[in-house]
Amino acid sequence: MDEAIRKAKVLIEALSWIQQFRGRYVVVKLGGSTLDDVAAVDSLLTDVVFMATVGMKPVIVHGGGKAISLAMKAAGIEAKFVAGRRFTDSQTLQIASRVLVDDICQSIVDRINDNGGKSTGLNYKSANVLTAEKLTLSDEHGNPVDLGHVGHVTEVDTDTLIGVCSTGAIPVIPSIALSRVGHRLNVNADTAAAAVARALSAEKLIFLSDIPGILTNTKDPASRLSHVTAAQVRALIANGTIAGGMVPKVEAALESLDAGVRKVHIVDASMLHSVLLEIYSDTGVGTEIVP
Repeated sequence: MDEAIRKAKVLIEALSWIQQFRGRYVVVKLGGSTLDDVAAVDSLLTDVVFMATVGMKPVIVHGGGKAISLAMKAAGIEAKFVAGRRFTDSQTLQIASRVLVDDICQSIVDRINDNGGKSTGLNYKSANVLTAEKLTLSDEHGNPVDLGHVGHVTEVDTDTLIGVCSTGAIPVIPSIALSRVGHRLNVNADTAAAAVARALSAEKLIFLSDIPGILTNTKDPASRLSHVTAAQVRALIANGTIAGGMVPKVEAALESLDAGVRKVHIVDASMLHSVLLEIYSDTGVGTEIVP
């Protein structure tokens, strides 16, 4: 009986959050090492199905860099990175497209459907929602650096996304976009998720990470900051507390907040049901970033 009462209290705690977020969009970015952990992915997708069932409108954006690298290695192609980004020649683009669209996207859709939800993949083979233009960086001398078939998202087809979500289905979007003339471009999944969240004026943008949030000491999980403002995040970048691969993630978060997304969350993908605990509990388990 005590266990039953405890469960009832959990549901009551979640009730106010369910009422508050009903009908709101939440964008979840999935990728990295998370995709290698079957239990973590199943837990996340169960959370996403729960959100859709209680009236939220979740949208999944995913990458798959590790899987792409493995597929390239199997094909005898060496991965090349320029300025921290994957150089994408024609062969690499073909492999990335297959891995992201045919393998990962379809697998996520199938697993959601098997889990009692309803899902559809939105990509260049079905209904493309990401439009991009070629991305060119500059080196330390100001000279252009060519990254091959790499782009950045410039436009999101919100009409299609809203239409899919209105049916109760969960859109799954891989990080492959089309240019205005129909050429495929490999895009960064973090920034793609941020672009989708901005376009939908999402209530929340959630980044699944391999750490429990923003840490003031990367070696100490207990140093997690549960709540920070955009100004505090910029200061942490400036003083080097936030460094490495976390920088582009939080910069995408800051751009999203500037564009009207209400909150950005960074949560540990390896913690079972971390998304539900972050959204539907009073304390949360990750880091929330607010304007």
